[in-house]
This record gives sequence, structure tokens and C-alpha cells, in this order.
Amino acid sequence: MWTRIREDVAARLAARIRDLYGVEHAPVAEVPPRRELGDLAFPAPLHLARELKRRPREIAQEIAAGLELPPPVRQLQVAGAGYLNVFLARPAAAAAWVDTPQLLARQGLGKIVVEHTNINPNKAAHIGHLRNAVLGDVLSAALRSLGYPVEVQNYIDDTGVQVADVVVGFLDLREMSPADVEAVAEPFDHYCWDLYGEVGRWLEQDPERRQLRRQTLHALERGEGERAAVGRVVARRVLARHLGTMRRLGIGYDLLTHESDILAFDFFSQAFERLQHSGAVRLETEGKNAGCWMMPLAAVEEFAGLEEPDKVIVRSDGTITYVGKDIAYQLWKFGLLGRDFRYRQWAEQGVWETTSEEGDPVHPGFGNAERVVNVIDIRQSYLQKIVRAGLEALGHEEQATRSTHFAYEMVALSPATARLLGFAAEEAEGKTLEMSGRKGVGVKADDLLDRLQEKAREEIAARNRELADPELSRLAAEIATAALRVFMVKASTNRIIAFDFDEALSFEGDSGPYLQYALVRVRNIQRKLEAAGLSSAVAADEVAALPAELWSDDLWDLAHAAAQIGDAVDRGARTLELSLIARHALELAQRFNAVYHRHPILQEEDRQLRTVRLAATQIFAHALGALCGVLGVPIPERM
Repeated sequence: MWTRIREDVAARLAARIRDLYGVEHAPVAEVPPRRELGDLAFPAPLHLARELKRRPREIAQEIAAGLELPPPVRQLQVAGAGYLNVFLARPAAAAAWVDTPQLLARQGLGKIVVEHTNINPNKAAHIGHLRNAVLGDVLSAALRSLGYPVEVQNYIDDTGVQVADVVVGFLDLREMSPADVEAVAEPFDHYCWDLYGEVGRWLEQDPERRQLRRQTLHALERGEGERAAVGRVVARRVLARHLGTMRRLGIGYDLLTHESDILAFDFFSQAFERLQHSGAVRLETEGKNAGCWMMPLAAVEEFAGLEEPDKVIVRSDGTITYVGKDIAYQLWKFGLLGRDFRYRQWAEQGVWETTSEEGDPVHPGFGNAERVVNVIDIRQSYLQKIVRAGLEALGHEEQATRSTHFAYEMVALSPATARLLGFAAEEAEGKTLEMSGRKGVGVKADDLLDRLQEKAREEIAARNRELADPELSRLAAEIATAALRVFMVKASTNRIIAFDFDEALSFEGDSGPYLQYALVRVRNIQRKLEAAGLSSAVAADEVAALPAELWSDDLWDLAHAAAQIGDAVDRGARTLELSLIARHALELAQRFNAVYHRHPILQEEDRQLRTVRLAATQIFAHALGALCGVLGVPIPERM
């Protein structure tokens, strides 16, 4: 409703400007910094002043004169140097908001593919992977709430160096048979975590051993022999564990895309032929890259000035680099490759996946996106630019502009959390601790979630001594999920974040549990009203009939901010700054908690005053509930 009001006023202003001045102008709304300046402000006259060569205030007065105002607008006021300030009729606006979800989904929008998580299936997921998955999941939910058809893909690099190293670890370092690998007890991904660090050190000790890695890479790409068979076992078992980890946070996928299937269906060969035909790649005949197929990028503006701008697409030994495969994958996502995968359902995991086997003839339509968003950390920015450059070189400039890299900074641990998780004091004292899989420095995602749940359980048990174990465990899981998800989203994506247990789990600060607590408080109010024989909800006609003066500024500010959640979600999704969504949710909770203490509902004997307070609370609860849905924050029954 808020979005409709804003867009309705903007459309009427645009028509008025066109009629008066013959100028096409799209007025942009702002939220005034002070309540006395209204509920919306349009600086259109200031923007038109230079073009019309007139004073902006005079323009504002002309526009305002005779402009028909849509309900629930009660006044349009010229203010300052030339602002058009809009004041809403509070009872009418609140009546429109009290039962209406404020997330306005549009129709007819093009499909967006969001690729996220993308963990190498060689070891357990770690805390850094959780930021990727949470950001991708929140972005997908935000886009869906705005009306976009969204397809979530998880790219599984089952033929890469990381899987190859674990295969070498099993077969050559520990000398295990394929049957031995199958028999390794769960958690298999934790076993591989230790093995991956061990084999990395083993390969470094003797350069000759690296030949084993190259042999294994070739076997994985061909899909033949014992090494490929062990690689499939490793990737499958680790992937199943990854999916289970993500389910703990409410994260799922529409499609798992296996890199081995990109190779099996010759997607890269198709893309590579086009790159060769267009002259986008060349065979290097001398120097350190002799025998490699290179993409020359020195002439491309965004690569100018780099010491080595050209990128290897196919190595001299014939293996394909990550970026080469990703160009082919990006072409397929847009429906530009002329080929498709086969698909099957992984019933145990409840997800579709690509397959080079028979496949299911009846399956959803995957790919063919209008826009693609790849959620990958900031260290991959250069490679993502090359993927876009590959599309441009093939003549797909429009799709290149609609290929978006959602970059984000890494996750470290605060000193206190690092010590709590058992890292040596010299590693953690006085500084954040950064993760390194190769060095074995990291926190497994499941271990982190287990510890979060333990601490949440302790907090809940202290507050609710009567709760039985099953409910305690469920509440602890919900609170841990909220704590981690909001922590990963609330900071700007261009900042390295230091995860801290106490900050994430705080019931009083900028945290997921703080959002949950606000909504649990609303439920408690509703229960107490019902127990007292009073209505726990209000209808729109009741709200519309209330006197405007009952809407004090702080109650109105709560409803006003709640009505704007659609704009917050739209801004966050459009700019890929999802912290805007989390910050709006946290600000709403803060406003409610302040109002809650100043305007008690249950104890208020005046029916109209109780109704207006309940209306503000109801508007707030609908809005924060919707934002929690986007953020993936579960709402517990109690806390």
C-alpha cells in the first residue's frame, strides 16, 4: 500500500509537470527527516529549476495548485526551497496498512538465476561458506517477494583441484581402496577436512608428488578409472553433508549443477569453438604459457594496467580452467548455448540435479534466465569480469550487462570467539582470526551451529526453567539460526566481518534474537488480551473510524516505518546491499520496543486508545514478520 501511494502521487506529479511544462520527468520520493515535514517529500521542482530556468519554489507552487490528491493523502504542502511535502490522513492510511502485507509483488518480471553456496565438495563447509549461502538465500527471498521468478542454483565443482587433492590423499597418502573410502564413517566431510590439510602439506614436501594431482585431475575430467570413481564418492558424500548443513539454516536449492556434467555434455567444447571462431582466444606459442589457449584482455578497458591481463582458458596439458567452464555455464544460464543437461531428482535430498545418465524426461525448465546473479566472494572479482568479457566477445553484450557478480568480503572470528572455539591464544589474541582451508585454520559450519545452539539453549533454559528438552532444543535451533543469519546480513558486504558469539546471540542488541523477541512480545500481548476477553486484533474499518489525534507521533512513526518495508527490500535487492533489509528490520524492532513501554495496551481502559495502540502493533507485526520471512528468521512461540 505504501508503494502504491508513493507511485500514485509520483504519477500524478509527472502528469502535472508534463501538462504544465511539456517536460517528461519521473519524480523521486524521499522520506523527510522530521515528522513536521510530512510523510513523503518530492524534490522534483529543485530538479526542474535548471531546465526551466525558474525558481524551484515557484515551480512547486504551480505544480501544487490544482493537483488532485489520491486517498489517503490529505495535504500537499510547498516547503523550503521547493519541496513538495505529502501528508497522509493517518486513520485512512493506517486502515489500509493494518491488514495488507507491505511487500508489493509485481507481475510479469523476468526470471533471475541466483547461483550461490558453491562449496567445493572436498571437505566440511566452514563459516565463510555460510556468509555466501545466507546472502544468496536472502537475495533470492527478497527477489521472490518482489515478484521475480527466481531459480536458485548451486554449482558443484566435482572435477576441480580440491576434490583431486582429497582423492590423492585417500589413494596415495593413506593408500585406501575405493571400498575403504565408501566405508569411512560419518561425518565424512569432517574426515575429509583433516585429510585435505594433511595432503596439502604432503604434496608440498615433494614436488614430484604433484604429478599425482595432475593425473587425478585428468581422470576426474574424463570420468574414467579408479581415481574418477573415488572422486565421485567423495563429491557425493561431502555434498550430501553440505546440503544437510544448509538445511539447518533453512537454505535450499532448485538445482544442483555438477561441473562433471558440463564436461560430459561438452558444454565447454561448444563454447570454446565459438570463442575460437570469434577470435576471443589464441594459442600461445612461447613463454611460460606456451601451449595454453589464452583470452587476450589487455585491450579491454577494465583490465588495462594489469601486469598480466591475459587469462589462461585451457592449460597446456589440456585441462580446462575454472573460468573456461564458467563461461560455458554462464551461456547456458542465459539459454545461449543451444544445449541442455539431463535432470533427475535426488530424492533423499529433495532437490533436482544435473546428470549425464538417463535423467527424468519430465522436469522443470531450468536456465533461460533474463538476469544472472553469481554470489561469489570478492577475491573472485577478476574471474567474474573475465566471464562477462567472454560473453561480450561472443556478441552477447546485453547478457554481459545482466551478469551480476554479488561480491562480499570474508568472515573472520573475533578474538573472544576464536579463544572460545579452541584456537591458540597467540593465534587469536587481540586480532581477528582469518580462515584458511589449506592451513587447516577454520571453523566447520556444523561445529559453529552446534555451539550457537548450546549457548542459545543455556539462555532459554535460564529464562524458562519449566521447558522440556524437546522444546528447548527446537527453540535453541530457531534462535541459533536467527543469530547467524542476521549477523551475516546486517554488515555491509564490502566489510570483513568478525563473527562474535555474544554479539550474534544478544537479546538486546542488533541481532536475530532481538527481532524474534519483538515478535514474541507481540504474541504475548495477543494471548493476554484474549485471556482477558478482549480482541487481540483490529479490523480496517475500526482503524479508519479512529480520531486522527489519537495517532501520536511515535505510534505513527512505527506504522509509517512498517509501511516502508517494500521499499527497503527493493533497495536491498536492487543494490545488492542486503544490510538495508536487516537494518530496517532492526530499526522497526527498536521503534516497537520503545512504543511498547510508553503505550501499554492491556492496561489501557479507553477502548479507542487501546485500539489505536493495537493497530500500530498489528501493522508492525505484519511488517516485521514479512521482513523476517525474507531474512530467513524463524519466529519462535516463546523466548
